[in-house]
Amino acid sequence: MIFFIFHDIFLNNCHILHFFSYICTSKHIINHYSNFCHFNTLKMLYRLIVGSLLIMWQLLSPPTADSKNYEGKADKYQAGSQYLAYPRPAYGIPELTKAPKGYVPFHMEHYGRHGSRWLLKDAAYDFPVETLEKAAAYGKLTPRGQQLLQQLREIRTASKGRVGELTPLGHRQHREIARRMTENFPEIFVPGTHVDAKSTVVIRCILSMANEIAELQKICPELIVTCDASRTTQKILAYNSTDTVAKKLARKADHFADEYAAKRADHSAFISKVFNDPKFVADSLDEKKLFEDVFDITVNAQSHDDQPDLYDLFTDEELQNEWLSHNASWYITAGNTSLTGNRVPYNQRVLLRNFIESADTAMVSPRLSANLRFGHESIVLPLTILMELNDSAVDLTDLETLASQWRNYDIFPMGSNIQMIFYRPEKKPKYTPDEILVKVMLNEDEVTLPVKPVSGPYYKWKDLRDYYMSKLDGFSTKFKE
Repeated sequence: MIFFIFHDIFLNNCHILHFFSYICTSKHIINHYSNFCHFNTLKMLYRLIVGSLLIMWQLLSPPTADSKNYEGKADKYQAGSQYLAYPRPAYGIPELTKAPKGYVPFHMEHYGRHGSRWLLKDAAYDFPVETLEKAAAYGKLTPRGQQLLQQLREIRTASKGRVGELTPLGHRQHREIARRMTENFPEIFVPGTHVDAKSTVVIRCILSMANEIAELQKICPELIVTCDASRTTQKILAYNSTDTVAKKLARKADHFADEYAAKRADHSAFISKVFNDPKFVADSLDEKKLFEDVFDITVNAQSHDDQPDLYDLFTDEELQNEWLSHNASWYITAGNTSLTGNRVPYNQRVLLRNFIESADTAMVSPRLSANLRFGHESIVLPLTILMELNDSAVDLTDLETLASQWRNYDIFPMGSNIQMIFYRPEKKPKYTPDEILVKVMLNEDEVTLPVKPVSGPYYKWKDLRDYYMSKLDGFSTKFKE
């Protein structure tokens, strides 16, 4: 009976079930179980089971994603950079700081990345299969390589017509984010609140928006909701695609990331697991592209509920080196670094100004409200840096020290989001802009901002607004174009 009780409790964790089955079927326990009527034996059995399960629970719990606990390397899921599945609840739900006494939330500004998705192009699934088929024709695959070929064929078949699309996990992520919004800020999501949602025209972003709105309306049907996905708002929601100056600067500095990655491009362990003839690989195949494509499929398996685990193909060092290389590349692409003249994060100046203008409108409206925007990691990352959330805007030129101070997976996992929450005095029918407080959360975790706090993560909106407007207004002067 005890077994079935614990079986129900831990049904979703096969590792714990296997361990539990082991301790319940060992000879030592069976011998004692035959004397079940003896109280001391029962007590020992209970303690052994519960103690063992607690130990296993701690061992199997995922590490926190908090940067403060960084120990020198990414875990195998974080090594996926932008493919990391949304870290809530797997990496813990942050505990939020209570608002200063007498203050209540009344408005939210938000930008969110789409949820977990398929890889973006058919070629990402086709090339590895075609490469391994070529090697198989010459008898150059190991048994593991032959197994990999079959696994990749099945994954490719499943991907047909799906590239770039939201996965079922991606749908769930946004429903869960929306639910926690209502739990964290119940004062905002009440009957009559106006929720305005806008998305880029990409279908995975539209579906991400649809899932959040559906969950919000399920919880509070009396919300007043408007939704849109139009090219008329692309310049706000995805302006980086039109900022040619920022693009040129990032491309010009690409060689820094390329040189950094070249030092970490040893794929020999992976090759030896898949192929039985390294010379054939070197002479006849694109080793680098194959490694990268299989790596992407491997780390993006966390976007799915049913894809095979391919992590056994890679050593910890290979996983870490690939993440370090991608981390450096993303920093060059979007970071506040002197290597690109500290210019690139400003590609989100239009979006940040839109946040401010929308908030200004909310200040003079008697209605509770939330403005939700949906797009991509290529916007979340530079926007986070432009807003100087936590230490994201650190200026580094030595990529060898980058990983200890700046980590891409902290910022833009699948479903990543920025929530800016505004608070006003609860019992004052009229209040001044000076009295408005603001808190910002990145992936539902409270962050520090580049002005003096009032208390904990709470800041005067006037101070933050003035800081951001000065920064944005000074753009043309600072960067002569």
